[in-house]
Amino acid sequence: MSDQTLDAAAVRAVSHTPASRFRRRALGHTGFVFGATVLVIIFLVAIFAPWLAPHDPYDQVLDRKFIPPVWFDSPRATWDHILGTDMLGRDYLSRLLYGARISLFIGFSAMFISMVIGTTIGVIAGYFGGKVDAVCSFIITTRLSLPVVLVAIAVVSLVGSSLTVVVCVLGLLIWDQFAVVTRAATMQVCRREFVAASEALGTSRWRIVVGEILPNIMPSLIVVATIEMAHAILLEAALSFLGLGVQPPLPSWGLMISEGKGLKFFESWLITIPGAALIMLVHAINHLGDGLRDVTGPESRA
Repeated sequence: MSDQTLDAAAVRAVSHTPASRFRRRALGHTGFVFGATVLVIIFLVAIFAPWLAPHDPYDQVLDRKFIPPVWFDSPRATWDHILGTDMLGRDYLSRLLYGARISLFIGFSAMFISMVIGTTIGVIAGYFGGKVDAVCSFIITTRLSLPVVLVAIAVVSLVGSSLTVVVCVLGLLIWDQFAVVTRAATMQVCRREFVAASEALGTSRWRIVVGEILPNIMPSLIVVATIEMAHAILLEAALSFLGLGVQPPLPSWGLMISEGKGLKFFESWLITIPGAALIMLVHAINHLGDGLRDVTGPESRA
């Protein structure tokens, strides 16, 4: 066999690896590419906010308040404040960049807490079944019967609002989707031959769960994680809009909308700019989740 034939065979083998197939499917999915690109940009903006922000987001200059963005036809508009300033003279671009940190931190943290709780309950229910499944199902049903927004408002009102409280409350309230999906996926995986073979070989239940079940349900968990991350960001924005979320002077996007709601007819950019940023972030996460579902689905792999 010639060297060219060997090289061609090697190229074909590399192009048919799972990683290369996933890369081709992902790059061919418009929603996945859009969501991943926007989310990466916002993530980089959040990381490098101290270097990208032109001003201190907490610096108040009262004689510069309500400066409009540069695209407004106003003599007060200046490139020194591209997105203008708020009612306290704080640079809006700087607060927007730092606000990305708050939104992503809350989204990731609340999603991680809820994923740990929901995945644990779902795997236990799906793997053990019987009375254990009945108890876990009762817990899941009880959680589903509670309205998330009303419970979050009540808890934050009683405990007090802060960044830590908001993250913990949201993480403890949005785990139900993880539990439902994980329970169903675990039941399907437990019927597979490799799980039965592991049990026949005397493998411990812990190693079966960690080594066999979790890797096979991970694609479903990733999709749910993106959805719940967007859910947590929207809930934080709603709480901050009501004055029960992140407290001033932290530059949360929801808080920025809340601070500008009383001036929406006069200084409209105070709510349209952070609102547009929030919509873009949530849409990017949702598109990424939909893309992951399509790319990792059985019909796509086939």
